[in-house]
Amino acid sequence: MNWRFTASGSVTETYAIGLLRNMLEIPSASYHEGDLADYLVDAMTDLGFQAHIDEVGNVIGVLERGDGPTVMLLGHMDTVSGVLPVRPIDGRLYGRGAVDAKGPLAAMICAAAGAVDFRGRIVVIGVVEEETPRSRGAMAIRANHERPDALIIGEPSGWSSVVLGYKGKLDLRYTVRCPATHPSNPEPKASELAVACWTALVELLGPDAGHGVFDQPGATLCQLNADLTTATVELSVRIPPGFDVEALVRALRDRLPSGRLEVLNSVAACRVGRADPVVRAVASGIRRLHAQPRLVVKTATSDMNTLAEVWDIPMATYGPGDSSLDHSDDEHIMLSDYKRGIDVLTIAISELAHLPVHSGHPKGVGR
Repeated sequence: MNWRFTASGSVTETYAIGLLRNMLEIPSASYHEGDLADYLVDAMTDLGFQAHIDEVGNVIGVLERGDGPTVMLLGHMDTVSGVLPVRPIDGRLYGRGAVDAKGPLAAMICAAAGAVDFRGRIVVIGVVEEETPRSRGAMAIRANHERPDALIIGEPSGWSSVVLGYKGKLDLRYTVRCPATHPSNPEPKASELAVACWTALVELLGPDAGHGVFDQPGATLCQLNADLTTATVELSVRIPPGFDVEALVRALRDRLPSGRLEVLNSVAACRVGRADPVVRAVASGIRRLHAQPRLVVKTATSDMNTLAEVWDIPMATYGPGDSSLDHSDDEHIMLSDYKRGIDVLTIAISELAHLPVHSGHPKGVGR
C-alpha cells in the first residue's frame, strides 16, 4: 500500500496536513504563483493525477476512472500579499492562504485522490489571479477547457455550509484634470470632482444599498489620489442578480461635469437553487458527518461568478475555513475542519457519479 493512502484508499491524515503545510510554506501572492504551481504538479502526480501547468499558469490535474461524468473542482493558488509565519498551534494551522484558499484547494486534491468509488473523470484545478480584478486563471479555463458536468468552487464556506451564490462586481475608475487655480477660486477642483463622483454613486444606488444584504448593491471607495488639478478615484460596486450595470454607468456619467469614467471590470452575480445536484451532493456529505448543512449566499465575488457566466451546469462553492479570516493577519484553519472538509468533498464526488453526461465545449470565450 502506498504510504500516502489508507487501506480504504483515502489520503492519510498525515499526508493531507503535510500537503497543506507545504502549500502554505510557498508564498504565492497574485502574479507569483509559479513556485506553488510547480510543487502542486509534483504532488498531484504522486497522488496519481495526470498533471500539468497550462499557458497562463493554472495547474490542472486529471484522474480518469472509467466511463461517467466529468466533475471539476476548482480553487485558486494565489493569495493577497503579505507573508504570515506558518505554524501549528492548538489544532490550528496558521499561514497566508490557510483559509483563502489553499485550505479548500488542498482539501479538493485529497478528496479527489481518495474518491476511489467514483466512476468518471475528476479534474482538479488551481487557478491563478483570483484575487485580482481580471480573474485571468478562471477566464482561461472557461475559454479553453471542456465544460464539465458538475463544478465545485473551492472557497471557505465553513465545513458545514454550502454557498449557493455570490454578488457580482463592477469596478470603475474616474479620472479628471482641471486648470491650476487658487484654492479660493469658486471653480470646482479635481479633488472636489472626485469626491462628488463618489457621492453621486452612493446617491444613485439608493438608501438601502450596502454590503450586508445579498439583494442590494454595495459600493466601496477603493482608492483616491487627488489634488487641485488631477484626481483619480477607483470604485467597486457589488451587485445583486438582475442589476442593470449599463443603466448605472450611464446615470453616473450624466452626473459628472467633466473627466472620464472607465469600466475596468464587470462580472454578473450568480446563484443556484437548493435543488442543484452539486448543492445536494455536498449537503449529503455534511449530513453524513452528522451536521445540519447551512445554505448561504455571499456578498463578495468569486470564480463561481466568472464560470457561471458561460457554463450553465450544476455548481456550488464549498471549502473548509472561516471566511471572516480572509486576508487577515490571524488567518488560520482548524485542522479538524480541514479533515471534515476532505471527507465531505469525498462523499460529494462519489454522489456526483450518478449525474448524466453532457460534457462539451464552453458556450463562450473570455472577454
